Amino acid sequence: MTARKDLTIEGGASWTVESSDRHPFAATVPGEVHTDLLAAGLIPDPFDGDNESKLAWIGSTDWVYRTTFDWVADGHAVQELVTDGLDTVATVTLNGTELGRTQNQHRGYRFDVTGLLVASGNELVVAFAAPVEAAKKFAETLGLWPHTNKHPYNAIRKMASNYGWDWGPDLATAGIWKPIGIESWSGVRIASVRPLASADGVLTTHVAFAWDGNAAASTTATSADAGDTTVTVEVSGTTTTTTVAVGTESVVLTNTVADVELWWPRGHGEQPLYDVTVAAGDDRWTGRVGFRDITMNVAPDKDGGPFVLSVNGKPIYVRGANWIPDDAFVTRLNRSTYETSIQDALDAGMNLLRVWGGGIYETDDFYDICDEQGVLVWQDFLFACAAYSEDEPLWSEVEAEAQQAVTRLSKHASLAVWNGNNENIWGYVEWGWRAPLAGRKWGEGYYFDLLPKIVAELDPRTPYSEGSPYSYDHFIHPNDDRNGTMHIWDVWNQVDYTTYRKYKPRFVSEFGFQGPPAWSTLTSVVHDVPLDPYGDQMLVHQKAYEGNLKLERGLGDHLPIWKSMDDWHWTTQLNQARAIIYGIEHFRSLFPLNTGAIIWQLNDNWPVVSWAAVDGHGIRKPLWFALKKVYADRLLSVQPTDDGLVVAAHNDSDEAWSTRLTLTRRATGAGGEVFARESIALEVEPRSATLATVPVSLISFDATTEYLEVRADDGATAYWYFVEDTQLQLSADAYTAEVTPTSDGYDVTVTATALAKDLALFPDRLDAAARVDSCLITLSAGETHTFRVTGASAPAEVGVPVLRSANDLLTGE
Repeated sequence: MTARKDLTIEGGASWTVESSDRHPFAATVPGEVHTDLLAAGLIPDPFDGDNESKLAWIGSTDWVYRTTFDWVADGHAVQELVTDGLDTVATVTLNGTELGRTQNQHRGYRFDVTGLLVASGNELVVAFAAPVEAAKKFAETLGLWPHTNKHPYNAIRKMASNYGWDWGPDLATAGIWKPIGIESWSGVRIASVRPLASADGVLTTHVAFAWDGNAAASTTATSADAGDTTVTVEVSGTTTTTTVAVGTESVVLTNTVADVELWWPRGHGEQPLYDVTVAAGDDRWTGRVGFRDITMNVAPDKDGGPFVLSVNGKPIYVRGANWIPDDAFVTRLNRSTYETSIQDALDAGMNLLRVWGGGIYETDDFYDICDEQGVLVWQDFLFACAAYSEDEPLWSEVEAEAQQAVTRLSKHASLAVWNGNNENIWGYVEWGWRAPLAGRKWGEGYYFDLLPKIVAELDPRTPYSEGSPYSYDHFIHPNDDRNGTMHIWDVWNQVDYTTYRKYKPRFVSEFGFQGPPAWSTLTSVVHDVPLDPYGDQMLVHQKAYEGNLKLERGLGDHLPIWKSMDDWHWTTQLNQARAIIYGIEHFRSLFPLNTGAIIWQLNDNWPVVSWAAVDGHGIRKPLWFALKKVYADRLLSVQPTDDGLVVAAHNDSDEAWSTRLTLTRRATGAGGEVFARESIALEVEPRSATLATVPVSLISFDATTEYLEVRADDGATAYWYFVEDTQLQLSADAYTAEVTPTSDGYDVTVTATALAKDLALFPDRLDAAARVDSCLITLSAGETHTFRVTGASAPAEVGVPVLRSANDLLTGE
């Protein structure tokens, strides 16, 4: 049996960290130097105000972690120091003996310490080179390869966004960021297990071994040959056994589970998981698997080339989000934080998260929760927005990193796609890289050779994609909407969001629009007086190039320019939500040509103006509520076509959608006078879509004072406005609001006397702990809606800026 002495804080070890100009102070392992400095009171909060730039010195400083520990000999033949994650360029020394040097945050290392341990006072030292300077040094050695942002993150195998991104702070960390400990063992050790479960009930388990030098004498004899070892795999009442000779590197065992229950993504079935136990001699490994098959279809068709993910033979319409590291300091994350953030995805109707290539291979907690909740995981290999050298030592580091990542993650039922890179193929084709590269290799060898070979060998049941975006053909532009996956970034960067309708994408794996975080989140870190979009501290928390200009330009004719900071906040949040509604409703109206969308992005890693649906303090922005609507199983929207308006109905459920639509043309003003009304029977088969023509009688004759309301008998709604809001005549006094205390907060009931468009309640402006259950509610005259607030006491009344609508932006009241 492998025994482990944990050298983490939880394992009882006491660590310190120091630099050349700082005396030792207490450190937490796992942890990061920034969080250690913060805990020791030596630095201010890196997220607050303009502290980010003031703390840049941390990333340009060498740091030394050390601990001492006692060791009681346990009779085992081998002792190894196991480091699951060192960030990043480190020299590891035990009792004055250098064990090795590391230069990859994304892999673990083992160092043989047999014979080096003493009974008391063992000193373990991990010295980290300054991460910013290390990246520069590697870039000087390898040569400068094109990259985005300030630092040459592509020269070092470290989390790219740790060096700053257009939504994240430049806070390059150092530290022992994953568990570390001494493992002691004899005979045979299970080095790795890859249990791959398929929909036919077959579990194929690949077990790799390590042996000590005296294994023949120290392992339990289980056959006539002394030293042979019994290996067993148990799952769901089945046991498979084999015997391996000393020195055997690996073995494959197969179990067949009768009447297996299949694993499905949410919305398509249940998520049964089966416990697996692997034993080799006295060593044990345990894990869980879900039986499923996943395929990726990119074969050319009459419209170009699709991108279709199927689970157990059933095509899945993807409603997803891109996932970035959930905190700039990732060691502050735990199972509880992951559960909260993944619940944000689930509650918004999502069925896939894409782990983006500028972050990390996530913790086991992340994938375990996705397995349990039925959230598919698209996993990027960690290459993003840059060219990468294929020379040594980078090539070997990438190879070792990828092998470890695939081995660790391959068992997860939720793992749906391995993706070679983020935007690098697109970058090579279109971002002006070829001239500075001057014929040098740029990463193609990873995406088209090394990585697909590793996936084919270690995880053949999971599809591999060369990149995102990609058209799955060398002779087609990688970001072509007719083929494969597409990133739509001209919207936001250059053009109005109505441009979404110019595309007919087969699959959109990135697109997004910016908006600020919740007011309480923003003002907790931005202290400019007066508060202004261009204030010094505000700009620290707006990382996008010309971000504020793009927020203003993005209003187009949709909404008026703000007159106050309160209006800036509401207007830009509303415009963010509307842009994404516009895009997703269009994409879903194209079904089955379009097979999914992955919004950029679900989460933030600090308080910032960004594309996120949930801000850095965990508050759901209006965008999140917009996603909940447009990612519903059943969606109605009104779409313009060459032949007139249609109601697009997408039924992404296993039940037929049979209802009746009532279409009403009515006045925006007081009383909401009805000018025309029609009824249409709606029948949509499971997992299908239909278009219903809007009768001519419902087309407005006075576009500025009328709108189209679509209501289904089952509660689904859609609206169409014949002009932009800046031309629409809305009432200033279109609604009243009443506050009622409840046992855990309060209700705000809004009653409309005229069209009340996009009602939103922001209780965090009164109490940062308050949360609301709904947002972006449109009411016709005579309708009511109750916002339910939890986590705060009831105010006497609510009004602007706590209760907002499009009406008050357009009427100035």
